[in-house]
Amino acid sequence: MNVPSDDAAPSRTAEGRRLRRLPDLSDAGAYLVDDRGMIVQVSDQAERLLKRPAADLLGRDAHDLLHRGKYGEPLPRSRCAMRQPLISGGSAQGEGEWFECGDGLLMRVAWMVTPCRLDTGGMGALVLFHELLSSTPPPHEAPGVTASMTQLDRLALLAETTATLTSSLDVEETLRQLVRLVLPLLGDWAVIDLLTEEGGVSRATVAHHQGGLLIYRDDLEGPMPPVPQESPMPLSRALRGVTATLVSPETYQGPPDSGIAVIQQELFRVTGMHSACIAPIRGVREVVGALTVGRSRQPAAFTTADLLLVEDIARRAGLALDNARLYERQRRVAETMQRHLLPQLPTVPGLRMSASYRPAPRASQVGGDWYDSFVLPDGATALVIGDVVGHDLDAAAGMAQVCNMLRAYAGAGQEAPSVIVDRLDWAVARMAETTMATAVLARLEHREGEGWRLLWTNAGHPPPLLVERDGRTRFLEEGHGLLLGTGIPTVRTDAALDLPPLSTLVLYTDGLIESPTRSLDEGMARLSRYAASLAQRPVGSLGDVLIDRVRPADNDDDVALLTVRIPDLP
Repeated sequence: MNVPSDDAAPSRTAEGRRLRRLPDLSDAGAYLVDDRGMIVQVSDQAERLLKRPAADLLGRDAHDLLHRGKYGEPLPRSRCAMRQPLISGGSAQGEGEWFECGDGLLMRVAWMVTPCRLDTGGMGALVLFHELLSSTPPPHEAPGVTASMTQLDRLALLAETTATLTSSLDVEETLRQLVRLVLPLLGDWAVIDLLTEEGGVSRATVAHHQGGLLIYRDDLEGPMPPVPQESPMPLSRALRGVTATLVSPETYQGPPDSGIAVIQQELFRVTGMHSACIAPIRGVREVVGALTVGRSRQPAAFTTADLLLVEDIARRAGLALDNARLYERQRRVAETMQRHLLPQLPTVPGLRMSASYRPAPRASQVGGDWYDSFVLPDGATALVIGDVVGHDLDAAAGMAQVCNMLRAYAGAGQEAPSVIVDRLDWAVARMAETTMATAVLARLEHREGEGWRLLWTNAGHPPPLLVERDGRTRFLEEGHGLLLGTGIPTVRTDAALDLPPLSTLVLYTDGLIESPTRSLDEGMARLSRYAASLAQRPVGSLGDVLIDRVRPADNDDDVALLTVRIPDLP
């Protein structure tokens, strides 16, 4: 079908486009969605019924913005009857679905969805709806009231809580998921206070559900006073792991017995909460923090049944947060170990050197990337960049072994880099734990009256980049051979190059240029372009700037980088 429209009454999308407004029906609202479910037209009556202006509707996903379960919880797309016609391309109608209005209340609706062709030529759907007044929940059943939840509903919520919170080992993500689980189903406000590893308290999250949106109040977050050990006040007891408590503003009206009580008085004043549940968040070994769920706009007070539900949710959150904290603690230990394994750069007259290391952006990985530089027995300078395959503690441990063996072989005599790396390859292939690695070993020597000469070999590693003082760049792709640890016999070669005065040599690992969404050539071109623009930047900050600008946002790998600036001619 085609949708009639009134050219005299344009409306706006979120991007500022002017669209024709749908005509009004007697008591029904209407809106038009495209094939992605985005609202592209809306009628005046729909604005009035939904208590939302067109500017808040146009360009938004209709399901995410409007469709809710009967308790106000976000409705999974698989359970949304109104989405089925969008998928099948047919018409459907029904009643008993719930829309969330702009004032935060629910509206039960009868509806019809039918496909139509948009002015743009694509297909969409016309949605007609009207309010079922006889089925509108009375005021005491405003969204979030749990009195009408069946035992099956509560069990389903707890199961979803467990599945959702254990899906991540990141503390911040776990906190965000916890907020989404309790708001707006259980209340308007969620406050999460965490005990720090140093023994302090931090108000990590204060979130408010209003107008269909989650608003984070960072002005109410931050460090808290210490937990008083004798205080009978609810939050202090919860942070000591004592018990869950029903709370109202009157609980904190008396003279405060601690700094935490003062902050709680302010919290109730600012948020307008008239009822709240405060429950301890307990981990396996210790108390992790406290969860507060409060109601300001929702009129019903919490009951003992609500408190038991919040306490059970907090217990599951404690297990998830405890696991996430333990994982992050282990990650920090591994990262610290890896940083301590990386060497201090030598002081070489005339040369300016700098090294940078950046761990993987997520807490899920520890890598085997390393850099090294040391003075050889004959006075030349060895430069090394390498990467042990893998992203775990085994890779970090393998990195330490390979790095130390390479130092030992290089310092044993005056041999060419290819000979040293060939000997290292033989040793790596016979390590107790199967290990493979890539590496570049270079020998940098100064020849009187002739400048600096580089001799190198490459075992399966990305080629070093040479940046001249005028911004010209080239990748040193010569001397390339097989990576280490394969056990396959190979003939390694050396390459040599006289380095121009004031040029910069950049040795890096693949985390700087690799991305799952673009080719390796694109990553190398990006590195070349940015390095050229920074040709005259001081070496001390060059590595960090290159990592910040070149490293792909979607690369979940660590990065090691070594830069060397060749001096000018005397």
